This record gives sequence, structure tokens and C-alpha cells, in this order.
Amino acid sequence: MLLSYVVSGFAVGLLVGMTGVGGGSLMTPLLTLLFGVPPSVAVGTDLAFACVTKTAGTFTHRLRGTVRWDIVRLLCAGALPAAVVAALSLKHFGTVNAEIGQLIRYCIAGSVLLTVTALLFKTNMMAWVNARPSRQLQGRSLTVATVAAGLVLGALVTVSSIGAGAIGATLLVLMYPRLTAAEVAGTDIAYAVPLTAIAAVGHWWLGSIDWTLLATLLVGSVPGITIGAFAARAVPERFLRALLALTLTTVAVKLLW
Repeated sequence: MLLSYVVSGFAVGLLVGMTGVGGGSLMTPLLTLLFGVPPSVAVGTDLAFACVTKTAGTFTHRLRGTVRWDIVRLLCAGALPAAVVAALSLKHFGTVNAEIGQLIRYCIAGSVLLTVTALLFKTNMMAWVNARPSRQLQGRSLTVATVAAGLVLGALVTVSSIGAGAIGATLLVLMYPRLTAAEVAGTDIAYAVPLTAIAAVGHWWLGSIDWTLLATLLVGSVPGITIGAFAARAVPERFLRALLALTLTTVAVKLLW
């Protein structure tokens, strides 16, 4: 079983390295469907997993100067309080409750479908925004929208562990279309570090982190991400994103039914 977790970590790391899509969209459904891990434990373990991997990514982007810290602060202003409230709500209602477990499954499925939407229509949404510069948010409205986006992402990530990757990056592109691709990636990873850390602490408090599972996933994911990053140059991005979107849609349907 431990070997299966290592292989799964490697496979997810490989896809993340090749596509740039957050591991939560893949890891949490994989743990829930393939290995029968309870939804709350899958979410908690994946949040701890994401905190470790995204911390390493943030250091790299900081060295390259591709993190917009002003945007990170605004996102965190909404995301961190939302993560605390969501964790307290899970504690109050009980993550081991059958109804809550089913609700978490639905949240995971919904988050996966949002990720699919972000994957398939990101280019179209960018084109729409860039073609209408007069409708782009500015000033106070942009600040409020960024904090609100963080609020939604904070709750979504804490409950489902999904959303900080593809969904967060897509929201950044829509709100800040002048950011470079590297700045979008760096900013998206940087704000997710404190968010996943707080959410992971909340799940640790709830007792929904499997530390042995976490360690084995990390053992497989690190070489997987490295190899995937190199392989990404040889495989067409459109093919990878279409394949990933199809896989995630199948996962979401399986979770719902």
C-alpha cells in the first residue's frame, strides 16, 4: 500500500510538473476514489502536502522576483480569515459525520469542475478581458474584488483542498491581466502557502491528517515534479490540458454519482 502511495505521488507530481495545475485537483480525488481515504482525511493530508510543495516553489519565485507581494497581501486578507472560519465550522459540525463527509465530496466535485472550466476557457476569458480594457477593475473596486476572491478561495481550499491552483491563477489573470505568466504563477503559489498552512493546521487540530500517507506522497512527488517540468517541453500543452480536463471531469462525475 505504501508503494502505491509513492507511485500515486509520483504520478500527480509528474502531471503537476507538466501542466502547472495544482496537485489538489488530482490528489484529493485520487485518494478518495482509488484508495478509499475518507474525504476529510484526504483533504487534510493534501493541504499539508500542498503547504510543503508550495513553500519550495515560493522560494524559487522569490529569487526570480516573480511574486507580487501587494496582491498576495490582499488575497491573504480574505483567504486566511475564511480558512479559520471554515476550519472552525468543520470542527463544530464534525468531519467524521456521514452527512458532512458527503458534503465534502460534493465540494471536491464542484471544485474539480471549476478547475476544468479554468483549464478549458482560460484563454477565452483572457481574450475577453484584454479586448475590453474599460471594463477592467481598478483602484478600490480591484482591491475589494481581490479580497473577496481570497475569501472564496480560502473557504473552498479549506473544505476541499482544491482551488488555490488553476482557479486562483485564473482569477488573477482576470483581475490583473497585465501580470506576466511568471508573476501569475509566483503570486498564486505565494499566497497559497499561508492559506494551506492555516488550513492544514486546522485539519491537524481536527485529527484529519494521515502523516504516514503524507510522507509517502512527498517521496514520490518530488522526483515526479522534476521530471514533469523537463517533459513539459516535449509534450504539447493543449494536448496535456485537454487530457487533464477529461480526466478531472470523469473524477467529478464519479464523486457526484
